[in-house]
Amino acid sequence: MSPEDQALARAAVTAMRDELQAYPKPGLVSPVDSGAHADMDFEVMCRSADSLLHPFAALAAAGRAGRSFEQALMPLGIEAERGMLAVTGGVNTHRGAIFSVGLIVAAIARAQALSAELSPSSVRATLSDTWGDALDAHAARDDEASHGGQVRSRTGRDGARREAARGFPSVFETGIPTYRAALQAGLDANAASLQTLFALMSSIDDTTVLYRGGLEAGSFVRQSASGFLADGGCLQTGWFERAESLHHAFIARNLSAGGCADLLACTLLVSRCCGDPQPQAASARSRLSGPR
Repeated sequence: MSPEDQALARAAVTAMRDELQAYPKPGLVSPVDSGAHADMDFEVMCRSADSLLHPFAALAAAGRAGRSFEQALMPLGIEAERGMLAVTGGVNTHRGAIFSVGLIVAAIARAQALSAELSPSSVRATLSDTWGDALDAHAARDDEASHGGQVRSRTGRDGARREAARGFPSVFETGIPTYRAALQAGLDANAASLQTLFALMSSIDDTTVLYRGGLEAGSFVRQSASGFLADGGCLQTGWFERAESLHHAFIARNLSAGGCADLLACTLLVSRCCGDPQPQAASARSRLSGPR
């Protein structure tokens, strides 16, 4: 694997760790607590993310060469899952991220190989042009045995496979614009990540939420996120306390927007690789105790 592939893999793991560091993310694991997850914590999630360094480099190499989804990317993803489960003792910490972040890694690598100019639009176009047909066929096979297939049969909502087949509109049409606007408004890394997470939560049906709580839970998550943003999001006075209150409400309902967390990691990865100005580091006060 080339130095470029290894660098891209490191950027992907860093993006996943940046997502993990953010707080308060409603129902999600952070350095503060485990959210609505009784079977995992921050340390386990970090070990899981770190275990993906070599698999992401392999996916970058396969993507750079334009290898097929079925014969190369999928087997590499399955192998990455096995390694992740070995590290976590069988806990599914990052299966969704292996799929979504892994595809974004492959698309960035392929876009780098095809053009000196890397941008969110070129990454998305490369993903669709190179693997769009295969991803569409893959989504059509979302059967009852899969997580997404169960959600579709119970709620009629599509999952991550269909999102990928559409070129990740949540990342490129919601995540990236929201993240850029947050940075332009002067938010630090923690607040900008949370602003983006809430935008993602307000705009998509998270299959992790639907799997846990059905359509009613999905509606609660979207309305909660929309209300937070309508009142100013992370630009409002007292945003930290309101986000933390939602965090506890999600825990009480056993809800966690894990799919949106994966898409936030994808957003952070694309932003970094496309040369967007990076935010100032979040202070310990901002991340763990809120503004005073």
